Parts: sequence; structure tokens; C-alpha cells
Amino acid sequence: MSVSIGDVERAAARIAGRVRRTPVLEVSPGLFLKLEGTQHAGSFKTRGGFNRALSAGRLPETGLIAASGGNHGLAVAYVARSLGVRAEIFVPTVASPVKVEGLRALGAVVTQTGAVYAEAYEASAKRAGETGALDVHAYDQAEVVAGQGTVGLEVLEQTGGVDTVLVAVGGGGLIAGIVAAVAGRARVVAVEPELIPTMHRALAAGGPVGVEVGGVAADALGASRLGDIAYEIAGAADVHSVLVPDEAIVEARRELWRTCRVAAEYAGATAYAALMTGAYTPAPGERVAVVVCGANTDPATLV
Repeated sequence: MSVSIGDVERAAARIAGRVRRTPVLEVSPGLFLKLEGTQHAGSFKTRGGFNRALSAGRLPETGLIAASGGNHGLAVAYVARSLGVRAEIFVPTVASPVKVEGLRALGAVVTQTGAVYAEAYEASAKRAGETGALDVHAYDQAEVVAGQGTVGLEVLEQTGGVDTVLVAVGGGGLIAGIVAAVAGRARVVAVEPELIPTMHRALAAGGPVGVEVGGVAADALGASRLGDIAYEIAGAADVHSVLVPDEAIVEARRELWRTCRVAAEYAGATAYAALMTGAYTPAPGERVAVVVCGANTDPATLV
């Protein structure tokens, strides 16, 4: 199922008042950072979580259930607490301890299982079938994608328009929503860790394929397969994917903190790494927005 600009606009109306309109920082002329780490629960994921839950009407007594590398789970737990329902979250063993602690602090029931997201999702789907809880998928659900797309609407409004938006990709929910939101007004470039090239491989293969998962950003970008919605939308929009090494992601995270005092987790710094490495080089006068997608990290590691 595809997602349209109309779906994104309806999501924006539905979640208004529930999510923050996160700030945009112009770090140099024509270069903007969209600071999704300042969103409730520390990432853009809260947008899609609210849109999925609020689109469902009356929620089951068993509440919400999700599988997550961490950020999506934090978002779903926050949504559930805000709506007064239960949240059950399955996370893989690679999940950051900071994120697992955050899940428990939000009142979620947490189960750590499986080495990667896909294995945690399998356990979550089985549990959802047993309890009847509303499944909130991390990236491959139309309501979730439309909610994430509200980031793109805000970028255009807050910057007065850009030529290009750089977006980190894991399962592809964020980039799919942003492509739908900015279609015809800006192009979108996917940025992926070399060790988790889900979109890169999918575009080359003509469809989503499994990839091995590893590296510093695996806890947030660790989907082993691009979502079907993301592939459909990105393929139709001729989205280009660039790859960045882990060392560049680490340095980009440090640079964001040193020069802008922006706290980012590794996934949050991935799109910025494309500029630092030259994997993406803006043309003279090009206006570029970089989505800093999350900040769920141990602040002691920023320096």
C-alpha cells in the first residue's frame, strides 16, 4: 500500500498537539539540521506511533505491541502511556542499554529476544496473535509511514524550501514518508551505513532483499530488509542511496556535538556523515536539509 501527500497531511492534523514541531537549525547558509532528537521519546518514531494508534479508533484492552531496535519501542511506549494503555515491546539483544532502560521507565513490558530486529519482530507478531494487542510496525505500515512523513512537511515550512533532504535509512519508514511529503518540491537522498545497506541492495536487486546487520548504528538502523512500502515509494521517486562507513558516522556524531552542541545517536548522525565524507556533495547554492533522526544515546560518550 502506497502513501500519498494527502495521507501525510491527514496524519499531521491527527497528531497535532500530540507531537512536537521539532526545531530546524541553519548551521551554515543553505544547510539545515532538522532536530528530531528533540521529539518526545527522542526520535521521529513518535509521529508514526501516534498516527497508527489514533487511526485505529478504539484501542484493545491489551494495548499496543511492537518490535524495535529501541527508538520505535520508546515511541510506542510513550504513545501508550499518553493514551492510557499498555505497551509490550520486543527488542533484540543488540538494543542499547540506554534504550532498554528508557522503555522500562515509560512503563513498557520489555522482552529482549533474538540477535537482530527481524527475530524480535517474529516473537512480537506471535505474541500479538495471542493477545490481540494493536501491532505498531517499526516501518512497514501505511499509518506509520504517513506519520513519519510529517517531518518532511515541517522541513519545507521551517526552511522556506530546500532542494534536497538527506535521510538515514534502516527499514525505510522515515524516508518513505518524507518522499511522499515533499514530492515535486524537493528530492530525497538515502544515506545508509556500509554495513546495513537495505535500500541500496533493494534498489540494485529490483526489490527488498535480506542483508546482514552490523556496525555502530545497528540498534536503530538494524532492519535486515527494506520495507515494501519504502521500496515502492523510493523506486517510483528514483531515490538515490549513498553509503557511509562506520568511522564517518562516529566522526559525524562527534562533529555535531562539537560544532553545534547537537546530541545525536549514531543513526542520527548517519545522514550528516554523507556530507562529511563527500558521499553527497551539494552543488553551489544548493539548499540541503539533514534529518538528525534520533538522540537516544549515552551523553557521556559524546566527547
